[in-house]
Amino acid sequence: QLKLAESGGGSVQPGGSLRLSCAASGFTLDYFAIGWFRQAPGQEREGVSCISSGGGSTDYADSVKGRFTVSRDNAKMTVYLQMNSLKPEDAAVYYCAAHSFDSCPGALRSDYFTAWGQGTQVTVSS
Repeated sequence: QLKLAESGGGSVQPGGSLRLSCAASGFTLDYFAIGWFRQAPGQEREGVSCISSGGGSTDYADSVKGRFTVSRDNAKMTVYLQMNSLKPEDAAVYYCAAHSFDSCPGALRSDYFTAWGQGTQVTVSS
């Protein structure tokens, strides 16, 4: 059974950077596209990014394009989300999740993904 665990969250000032990690266990990561999502209090879960199983294809929400970069190291069973130029509106709990196929779905919808991690908190404030 594929299990995912996020880490790397924290508190930063606007304009700062964080790198989130999503560590997989229980099954090889190579077969799955991995998505990143976030959820702020009182808001719906929002798709942030996705990376295909081999890393050759990525997708980003418009709100993070040019600031966030998703990558993966299948040998280390880990997917990363580098977040730069963070804004207060980026504050949320960030989750990673596995898609059942090797390519990212056409839309970053949470119901297309399974095997969710427990989330990691990102706070952006001055």
